[in-house]
Amino acid sequence: MGVELGIATFADLATGVSPQQRMRELIEEVELADQLGLDVFAIGEHHRPDFLVSSPATVLAAAAVRTERIRLSSAVTVLSSEDPVRVFEQFAHVDLLSGGRAEIMAGRGSFIESFPLFGYDLDDYDELYAEKLDLLLKIRDSEHVTWSGRHRAALSDAGVWPRPVQDPLPVWVAVGGSPQSVIRAGKLGLPLTIAIIGGPYERFAPLVALYREAFADAGHDPAEAKVAINTHAFVADTSAEADSAFAEAYLAMMNRIGLERGWPPSGQPEYESLRSPAGALAVGSPDQVAEKILAEHALFGHQRYIAQISVGAVTHRDVLRSMELFATEVAPVVRTEVARRAASAAAATPV
Repeated sequence: MGVELGIATFADLATGVSPQQRMRELIEEVELADQLGLDVFAIGEHHRPDFLVSSPATVLAAAAVRTERIRLSSAVTVLSSEDPVRVFEQFAHVDLLSGGRAEIMAGRGSFIESFPLFGYDLDDYDELYAEKLDLLLKIRDSEHVTWSGRHRAALSDAGVWPRPVQDPLPVWVAVGGSPQSVIRAGKLGLPLTIAIIGGPYERFAPLVALYREAFADAGHDPAEAKVAINTHAFVADTSAEADSAFAEAYLAMMNRIGLERGWPPSGQPEYESLRSPAGALAVGSPDQVAEKILAEHALFGHQRYIAQISVGAVTHRDVLRSMELFATEVAPVVRTEVARRAASAAAATPV
């Protein structure tokens, strides 16, 4: 079994970069990822001035007609404050435009701006997500839907069109560390994306095990359980060059968000800890980043790794160079070693 490798971005808006310029850069990033042979490009949803994209499906639709093979996903769709009917319709359009390459990463959202913006109560945070995910999956399964819940008008034999190329349209559950969300994904038989943002990555191993246990306990084939790992990452020709391009922008972004959330400030010691072999950051030379990804794969056995390279005020030029190194120097090493490990494991398995 191989591993898919891709890129994710929140399309951060750096000082001095207009939304129009950032949008052009974002499309250029997707096009390059496609040309480089990466497997997936994922775009986040936010409703605040420091991130560009509030409608991932709109940008993914533009990317669909500018790319040929790369899979196109949200990262995430904040399903709790969205209408599942519109989400399905929009991603069906992306799927049609792309010839069957659309995916939805459905999450509860790490930011809360969308809740008051669309008239939802944060006290209903988890119930909103559970209810809307249920509706989204019912729409995915059938053209005509009869459904009722507490937070949306009921549907009675309602038709939802257009239908996508893919049947079913892929829906991933995206989580940041909630055991409840991990169990939900397993019970529903849905693939799982885990965002590893801070601390030692090993602390997420119990969540992956919990997901696979819930998946099997619900009667799903364990072989079909799919896990994706998403981390901040940056690749340069040398470790020093990676730090020079990435560290300041990364720390500024994390401290800006941390100030809102009451986190203690982070500086060089925290950064060094995160980019150490045990830390969450995959930053450094191609050899160092490949080593980190392979170490994570040995622990998690995941089917997809997504690198969030465009962070904070990292320059567009540096992002493109990092993507190029990720695809041409990191990816071949990772794919070859994962394939070797799989073949070795298969040979060691009794018939």
